[in-house]
Amino acid sequence: MSQVAFEVAIVFVLLIANGVFAMAEIAVVSAKKARLRRLADQGNGKARIALELAESPNRFLSTVQIGITLVGIFAGAFGGATLATKLASPIGQVAFLAPYADTIAFGIVVAVITYFSLVLGELVPKRFGLSNPEGIAMMVARPMNWLSKFARPVVSFLSVSTEALLHMLGFKPEKEVAVSEEDVRVMMQEGVRAGAFNKVESQIVHSALELDQLPVREIMTPRPKVIWLNQDDPHDQIWHKIVVSNHSHFPVYQGNRDHAVGVVSVKAIYANLAAGAGVNLKDLMISPLIVPESQTVLQLVETFKQSGKHIALVTDEFGSLVGLVTLNDVMEAVVGEFPTQGERAKPVAKRRDDGSWLIDAMIDLEAVEKALLGFRFSGDAYSEYQTLAGFVVKTLGHVPKEGETFEAQGYIFEVLDMDRHRVDKVLVLPTKHATPPKAE
Repeated sequence: MSQVAFEVAIVFVLLIANGVFAMAEIAVVSAKKARLRRLADQGNGKARIALELAESPNRFLSTVQIGITLVGIFAGAFGGATLATKLASPIGQVAFLAPYADTIAFGIVVAVITYFSLVLGELVPKRFGLSNPEGIAMMVARPMNWLSKFARPVVSFLSVSTEALLHMLGFKPEKEVAVSEEDVRVMMQEGVRAGAFNKVESQIVHSALELDQLPVREIMTPRPKVIWLNQDDPHDQIWHKIVVSNHSHFPVYQGNRDHAVGVVSVKAIYANLAAGAGVNLKDLMISPLIVPESQTVLQLVETFKQSGKHIALVTDEFGSLVGLVTLNDVMEAVVGEFPTQGERAKPVAKRRDDGSWLIDAMIDLEAVEKALLGFRFSGDAYSEYQTLAGFVVKTLGHVPKEGETFEAQGYIFEVLDMDRHRVDKVLVLPTKHATPPKAE
């Protein structure tokens, strides 16, 4: 009985050895080379050897296959030659099984060895290998490397034979790309499903990967919606445009808007005012940065970094100015649009029970026309201002005060609230009301 137990133990040792080879194979093949390379760069010798094995698949796989084949041969031969013979003796004592005792014993031994070979020698080890591929790859790297050196003649022969057969079949391995954009997208999606990343992080990464394909024309502010400052305009007119626009930078033109001469910031203007100096756009503006509309957003970012400027005028293929783009536009292309304070206060246009409208003054002109039945802005309005606040200031001709009213196209407009120099809320009601209701 002790001899049988010893022989069974030998077979199990061989099966476990088979499992070690299977685990090493799946771990090295599944290990992420980027992680191994990072660890190797940090001085981890095991990671360096594991990376060498992963980057030499012919040598490594030939070594593993030699080990698995030899283990399988020895396990099968030993089990068939020893255990089957011993098992045939008790089976032969059964009269009707005696003629088939050797065959039955051999079949039982093969079935049992096959079962444990699959479970202990393949499935369980491979599950271990997949659970921590980089760690296990580093653990088995040195033994596998030593074995490949010991079996170098056979490994070399198998590697040459493999390459020759692949060449005969016309196989040409594609150039390996360590990590592609699609790999990153898939990993982010899997990370969101697993809870490692949130949805916003995934969206930001997806948007960032598209910047090298996204042209500037897709994110710029079109020319008709740009707030321009005339270099020769008086201070009051310039300041009115600034107050109602809610922008921080403005392109400056001379004569006509095709002749842009610079860009000025509210900060520069305010600094001069605070110092008691007059506002002269010629002295405050900086030279404009010009970029083509076909330039990609990624190239635009590099242009911003090299120039130190965060705002640029955009031209078409004929050299005409077609819009304006800022670093904020780039950020919105990555993380999504940033709502203004007015956009966050919902609704921006609210109809009241008496038929009047309470409207946020920063609402755009299209929304005003949609809310007020029959009301239409003039064709030049869209080039002069973009919001209801701009319309109010343009109509009154000065920075309004709370309570001021005027009539236009069958509606009475009342400045209901001011945020310092900016029109904040406007009450609009049809002229059928004799007297506009006062703000409470």
